[in-house]
Amino acid sequence: MMQLNDTHPVLGIVELLRIFIDIEKLDEKEAWLIVTRCFGYTNHTVLPEALEKWPVELLGNLLPRHLEIIYLINLNWLQKVERKYPGNTDKLRALSIVQEEPKMILMAHLGIVGSAVVNGVAAIHSELIKTTLFKDFAEFFPTKFQNKTNGVTPRRWILCANPELASLYSTKLESDRWVIEM
Repeated sequence: MMQLNDTHPVLGIVELLRIFIDIEKLDEKEAWLIVTRCFGYTNHTVLPEALEKWPVELLGNLLPRHLEIIYLINLNWLQKVERKYPGNTDKLRALSIVQEEPKMILMAHLGIVGSAVVNGVAAIHSELIKTTLFKDFAEFFPTKFQNKTNGVTPRRWILCANPELASLYSTKLESDRWVIEM
């Protein structure tokens, strides 16, 4: 699984879908099924104002095919939302990948819709995004939102990835306390 570490790399969802549809000539639905099993999205903020929003005009000028694909993803997604919440325009608006005024692409929404799993950076953060920021998405996808604490500390990485260096540290420091006390 490819980890989308915040919203910066979320365009990878669209790029992989583009490759499958345009280059590999896969059926849209088959391609989307594969794409949504390839990514995990980690959200890093509980502040709505800190979430990336990309202007539609900018995307249209720089990456017109990607924008078309985002609109396709959003159309298919909103059709699912409509089936689950018939006639509920507030839900459609809240769950849309495309913000209408001003016209923006909500990258966190794209990350959620296009990923197999979603998590925060710590247990409390994962709980907060489920109960506040992305409550509507967590309601729609109750099993998609999980808790995983991402990352590896440098000391653990050294211990696991380079045992010879870890041994040298322990020898020179005359202790292996560096592993738990950095």
